[in-house]
Amino acid sequence: MHITVAGKQVATSDALRAHVEEGLGAITAKYFDHALEARVTFHKESKGSNGGHFACDINIHAGRGLTMRGEGHGPDAHRAFDEAAEHVAKRLRRYRRRVNEHARGKAPEREAAELARQYVVREPEGAEEAPAITGAEHPAVVAEPAAELHLLSVGEATMRLDLSDAPVLVFRNAANRSINVVYRRKDGHIGWIDPG
Repeated sequence: MHITVAGKQVATSDALRAHVEEGLGAITAKYFDHALEARVTFHKESKGSNGGHFACDINIHAGRGLTMRGEGHGPDAHRAFDEAAEHVAKRLRRYRRRVNEHARGKAPEREAAELARQYVVREPEGAEEAPAITGAEHPAVVAEPAAELHLLSVGEATMRLDLSDAPVLVFRNAANRSINVVYRRKDGHIGWIDPG
């Protein structure tokens, strides 16, 4: 697994890098041994009661279409990483348990994922409100990364949304083959949109 350790206005020492590699190596070997890459980012918190503490974000690309995210906070970078790593380990344990339960149910073979495009319209930097886009005067910045549209049950889509800590996931519903969306609501619950 390729591991990238970076700091946002924080120096990352060789000892910290070794601690990260050892910790992530142990977690992925135990729960998900074919992870592809991980990005670990450290930064200092400046707001709220945690001002002066460290924060750690871990993003793991664990396989085709599967990403996981964990975050942690602590008085030093090592403790922040340990908390974030435990967050990731908890998600991996839950994922492995669900996959095993699903496999015991002898689910039918899944089809290959479809390719889809993601479009992200961003507001101009420093703008307080997004301006109305009315032509060439206000061009939108659009990113078009390729994404895969997987055939999933609603439970599997919810699990992937939870693992990736993403705000939204678009998928093809295995029950009726229509395009569905699961998303994280402001109250912390997960919403489901099924136009079919």
